[in-house]
Amino acid sequence: MAFTVRTAFRWLLVFIVAALAVFIAGCNRAGDAAAPGFRGIDLTGAPYGRNFRLTDADGRERTLADYKDKAVLMYFGFVQCPDVCPTALIRAAKVKQLLGADGDKLQVIFITVDPERDTPEVIKAYTAAFDPSFIGLYGDAKRTRETADEFKVYYKQVPTGSSYTMDHSALSYAFDPQGRLRLALRHEQTAEDYAHDLRQLLAGK
Repeated sequence: MAFTVRTAFRWLLVFIVAALAVFIAGCNRAGDAAAPGFRGIDLTGAPYGRNFRLTDADGRERTLADYKDKAVLMYFGFVQCPDVCPTALIRAAKVKQLLGADGDKLQVIFITVDPERDTPEVIKAYTAAFDPSFIGLYGDAKRTRETADEFKVYYKQVPTGSSYTMDHSALSYAFDPQGRLRLALRHEQTAEDYAHDLRQLLAGK
């Protein structure tokens, strides 16, 4: 076959298309390496959820700095919550088990949105029922509201006859070992989903 200008153009076009395909594939691989592939909501770089200043059941003031070098899984709820809060803490205990040897590098924190009823003794007994390492934190009404606002958490007291219950959002928040807010994990996600994302944070991703 004679080598013509038209033939040369066709081969040049084939070469360009092939080179472009290789380039795109390389970019995709680079993108995959850069993106951890979280199953939760990626909040990396969010301008909120930077810290808290609350009290633990033993009367000690706590901030995120106390848990540096650990991944933190944090949940807002209340002790008399009938189902959502117990489910969240049961799942957190399962996550710790799924992490295996890295389970000791996870700190689960429960922050009450009902400080009126959730006294230090009540909080301590409640969190310990799920796992002795879990920590419950509380503040007065003003500090509780400030903390919830910092994390964009909704809660509201709802009258029920002669008493009340608490309506509240049900996300769990995950921090990396440097104390940075990284993820919001949805209540409908599984313990396996949570463990998957926490492994990535513990691996430095």
